Amino acid sequence: MARAGIIAALDGTHARIGRSVALGVHGLIIVSAIAIAVETIPGLDPALRRALLWVEYTTLSVFAAEYLLRLTCSPRPLRYAVSFWGIVDFLAVVPAILFLLPDAQSIRSLRLLRLIRLLKLFYASRALDRLAGAFEKNRAELLIFTLIALVMLYLAAVGIHHFEHEAQPETFGSIPASLWWALATLTTVGYGDVYPITPAGRAFTGVVLLIGLGVIAVPAALITTALLETKETPQPDPNHKTDPNTDPNKET
Repeated sequence: MARAGIIAALDGTHARIGRSVALGVHGLIIVSAIAIAVETIPGLDPALRRALLWVEYTTLSVFAAEYLLRLTCSPRPLRYAVSFWGIVDFLAVVPAILFLLPDAQSIRSLRLLRLIRLLKLFYASRALDRLAGAFEKNRAELLIFTLIALVMLYLAAVGIHHFEHEAQPETFGSIPASLWWALATLTTVGYGDVYPITPAGRAFTGVVLLIGLGVIAVPAALITTALLETKETPQPDPNHKTDPNTDPNKET
């Protein structure tokens, strides 16, 4: 298989085996994520722990081989190596060093880098490309609403501090201390660990909740609209030549 064919297969775009390769890689990533979670269970059976270790060995071997293939077959290896996905592929195999040096206590925290491989689920995802395009298209509007959200966050903290600091000085005694309540309320999460008890504070909370719904709903609507507008449409084949006898644009 030519180098371009290998890259297409790894990207999941190869006409014959691309889908199978993509499904295999995605399945391996999901199995790896499950293994990472299961291995944290205390008192795990030694046989199962050994099986999980072999799953990790297999996963790292496959991803290491994939990274080397991409690096070898890429027309511009250096450009690939320093690209976003090149760095993701590299970080997905870095934890292999921990199995070669099991006594290296100072680098055991690199085991967390195994979670980086979850990003590979989005490799060659056209839906992700459309989402990125939607964010890019509405970048100015999203920036404005981010600034509005930050201003509202501060104003909410100031307001609740004004209404509640006398009744709950330990919770709303300062504006910085009130920011947690403002964040949980403005995002409509409402954990319930901090809440107003005065009538004025509760009325103010209702206003903040209504504003929070708008601050979240408007950007979501913008992104949804952009996604609908940027939805892929069939592109004309540049190699296809229109029959002049059937060309609707031909002058008669």
